[in-house]
Amino acid sequence: MNALLLDPWFYAAALPAVILVGLSKGGFGGAVGFIGVPLMALVISPVQAAAILLPILVLMDIVSLWAWRGVFDKQTLFDMMPGALVGIGVGWLTAAAVTVDMVRFIVGAVAIVFVLRWAWQQFRHGAEYSAASNRVAGALWGAISGFTSFVAHVGGPPFQIYTLPLRLDPKVLSGTAAIFFAITNALKLVPYFALGQFDTTNLTASAVLMPLAPLSTLAGAWLVRRMRPEVFYPFTYATVALIAVKLIWDGGAQLLQP
Repeated sequence: MNALLLDPWFYAAALPAVILVGLSKGGFGGAVGFIGVPLMALVISPVQAAAILLPILVLMDIVSLWAWRGVFDKQTLFDMMPGALVGIGVGWLTAAAVTVDMVRFIVGAVAIVFVLRWAWQQFRHGAEYSAASNRVAGALWGAISGFTSFVAHVGGPPFQIYTLPLRLDPKVLSGTAAIFFAITNALKLVPYFALGQFDTTNLTASAVLMPLAPLSTLAGAWLVRRMRPEVFYPFTYATVALIAVKLIWDGGAQLLQP
């Protein structure tokens, strides 16, 4: 434990990781919160990084729920949450067989197709194009989000693949995401504990990093409240595109290694 908490490289990776995840939890930067585990994995194992981040994510969720209280889309949650529960269960059952790199590559590939599809829709229908709610699609993407969130805390891109085309008000989208991931992360605590991920070392590291959680989350919410939809959506799609490329690069590079 002392070796980890006294390692300056751990803080060099963990501090910016927590800040970026917090900004994302507040609603700013879309799915940029995915970078938490990969950034910390530069100095510790991805499994340990995920275990350290989960209690911090839960605290961020509480702050995000407060920041966006009363602002959410009930239909989107109704469509997506049942699938998310299934996805978490599948992630738990297959935890030993599925690698983080597989998840990164698959999520990145799907997200790239999603961004290209959005770009085509903007070209064909204009910037005001929006999709209608679809219960089947919502359940499918909810399940994928729950699964990828369980394995590597990368639930953001699948969630946004379904929700961004709905073109909800940025505040409503942020509030909906806050509730969705608060429930998802709370449910993940049980299997993570059962898998032995919450040892003294990881929990102590989580506690040391936690003071950054509420500050960065509130900062993200403050920024979203001041962004117009015509700025928010192109910015979010751009971040998803960058994230997708990074996921494909990281996951593909590791999968191709002998």
